[in-house]
Amino acid sequence: MSDIYLVDDHAMMRDGLRAVLEGAGHNVVGESDHPTPALADIIRLVPTVLLLDLHLHHRSGFELLEQLQRRKLSTRTIMLTMSAQPRHVAEAMRLGAAGYVLKGSPSRDVLEAVDAVASGRKHLGVGVAELAVEGLMGDHAPGTIESLSAREQQVILLVVRGLTSAAIGEQLHLSPKTVESYRSRLMAKLGVSDLPALVRLAIREGLISADD
Repeated sequence: MSDIYLVDDHAMMRDGLRAVLEGAGHNVVGESDHPTPALADIIRLVPTVLLLDLHLHHRSGFELLEQLQRRKLSTRTIMLTMSAQPRHVAEAMRLGAAGYVLKGSPSRDVLEAVDAVASGRKHLGVGVAELAVEGLMGDHAPGTIESLSAREQQVILLVVRGLTSAAIGEQLHLSPKTVESYRSRLMAKLGVSDLPALVRLAIREGLISADD
């Protein structure tokens, strides 16, 4: 059985996953709701499989996935998320995810994904393969979220969630002036002139949900 680490910003979701996984004989070695402590834990614990949500409070699971890829860690990642956006599936695969399963899938699908990924195979949940193909064939032209740099995508996520430039700078270790520069540049790239338009675009692109 596999050592597994959980990253999700809902404690009830983590509790449910732990019960399902441990009931199947797996060992949940740790959990977190934030990419930064999760990365430190994963480096220390080296779990076999990481179950990772995409939306984590004011952060993106892609940040953690990118860090894991950069460090070439042996932990294999399954994205477990509500997002059925083709571009999210494609981006997860590009960043090295070994699996992608939609939340709401039966528990057996999650267990099948864990077993497959732990044994070195890739696993796409029900309906995800079609999304991956659509996302990989999509045109990521200027004027879309994909045209932004990784740092600009971090900034836009925090901006549309209502954080001030000072608060964003504190989280990303940037000066408020630098945050303002990023904000102006990304809005120009996206062709929007005010915050409401930026929020609408972020919802349309699936970066945040309307309930956030």
